Amino acid sequence: MNYFFRLSYLDNRLFDYAKNEIVENLEVGRATFFKYWRELEQLAAVKVTRNIGKSKLYKLNEENEVVQKIIALDSALCKKTMEKVVGQEVTKQAVTA
Repeated sequence: MNYFFRLSYLDNRLFDYAKNEIVENLEVGRATFFKYWRELEQLAAVKVTRNIGKSKLYKLNEENEVVQKIIALDSALCKKTMEKVVGQEVTKQAVTA
């Protein structure tokens, strides 16, 4: 489920999205998406930000404790990955110098 958050929300938290926009950008079937989407709504992990015509737009609910933990995990993983990449670049530069 983390890939769902990563693709749709964590990288673009300032924006809100219609469900159709989200499902079009995922590598899961519509039925699977809607099954999990209901769970996200029930857990209050996503919230409606506005209505445009018949469509509702959603955002990640950053006030939700679980969402906060997912964001913290994502940040920690990104930091570790960046440290590893920087370390590899430093090693490459030292070897070629």
